[in-house]
Amino acid sequence: MLEWKGVFPALTTPFTANDELDLPMFEKNLNAQLQAGVHGVIIGGSLGEASTLTTGEKEILVKLALEKVGDKIPVVLNIAESSTIDALLQVKFAKQWNVQGLMLLPPMRYKSDDRETVEYFKTIANSTDLPVMIYNNPVDYKIEVTADMFEKMIGCENITAVKESTRDVSNVTRMRNRFGDRYKILCGVDTIAMEELLLGADGWVAGLVNAFPRETVAIYNLTKARKIDEATKIYRWFMPLLELDIHPKLVQYIKLAAAQTGLGTEHVRAPRLRLAGEERERILKIINDGIAAHSSIEDYLDMQRKTALYA
Repeated sequence: MLEWKGVFPALTTPFTANDELDLPMFEKNLNAQLQAGVHGVIIGGSLGEASTLTTGEKEILVKLALEKVGDKIPVVLNIAESSTIDALLQVKFAKQWNVQGLMLLPPMRYKSDDRETVEYFKTIANSTDLPVMIYNNPVDYKIEVTADMFEKMIGCENITAVKESTRDVSNVTRMRNRFGDRYKILCGVDTIAMEELLLGADGWVAGLVNAFPRETVAIYNLTKARKIDEATKIYRWFMPLLELDIHPKLVQYIKLAAAQTGLGTEHVRAPRLRLAGEERERILKIINDGIAAHSSIEDYLDMQRKTALYA
């Protein structure tokens, strides 16, 4: 059974220069995530350019991921559709493809009210026995899933987690105070991940992990082991890079970072365009400065490896 705990990379979708899936690069990134010790992977999220992927492309990515990870970690598929009927169809496909869980966004394009949003989530959850993580991101998707709304979904036993992306760290405490462990909480914003883990979040749906898997897992492991000073050293080094996750162009920024570390390419799918000019140079400097300073955290990365080994 899927356990919503640990680091879950929201995997990017690598493309070739001809706008086709770059499966060798997808596999290379996936292998790096496995070697770093991630606890699950998410396919077709916002960072995975879900809105531009065909159902056939999602199937290819899911099946390749399942083939490569075996029973080591769960593979989760994101559901981000404009209508309930389309979301139900995607859930049907997900079940056929044998994914272990679903991440579920509110309806796309239409700003549903609280009653409509709850009904949407409940209808989809009740159509499957797969565990569901609600993606709560009012900053980008303009719909907030409030605690009162989670109260109305308690009867859906397979709605078991929330990707907490409100950017309000106090929501971790509010959810814990109200629901205890009924809902697992995974931070969905890279720049506040350590803070939310310290407040009791169960995991981290990460973005920059696509470029820096070892570093991301190290922060999680050291924080959960209460080696706070060691985790903080890595987190402070990481922060300028993590801030690439909270920009409308996070896909381009994180793909550029992954390209610089050899775990991805810069190719994106239109209407997105590759970075160019001053913007590309500015983001590239942030990435390269981080890579250049990396030696300062090597001892702490080694410490996290030992922590994970003997925990």
